[in-house]
Amino acid sequence: MNSVLRYGIKGVRMDEQLTIGRLAESSGVNVETIRYYQRRGLLEEPSKPLGGYRRYAPAAAHRVRFIKRAQQLGFTLEEVSGLLQLEDGRSCRETRLLAEHKLEVIEERIRDLSRIRRLLRGLIAECSAGARPRSCPIIATLSSA
Repeated sequence: MNSVLRYGIKGVRMDEQLTIGRLAESSGVNVETIRYYQRRGLLEEPSKPLGGYRRYAPAAAHRVRFIKRAQQLGFTLEEVSGLLQLEDGRSCRETRLLAEHKLEVIEERIRDLSRIRRLLRGLIAECSAGARPRSCPIIATLSSA
């Protein structure tokens, strides 16, 4: 049998069930992240057999990696929950609208951070120049509100 068909994720057979530790390892997260996703309803918690360990399907690793990639793009877990509902790929328009909105939020954040950077550079320059001999311009600015 072709090894690509048999092994889907980091040496895990496609038909092999995973412990939570193996799921975490193959997904690049820690066990507590898996548990947190379960508490948030992003990942289903399999039933625990009597005296045994919960076993996850390899598809769970795909889902965890989806969640992590979405977070890396700036989506909150609440937004990720919405994306997971659109994961079937048939809701491209809705997914695009969510991504466009996220891009607008990120661009606004970049503008805010750029403004903050300019202000801090100016305050640091004032401080370095010693323009105010008795008071620190950074402290004085933070104090006046």
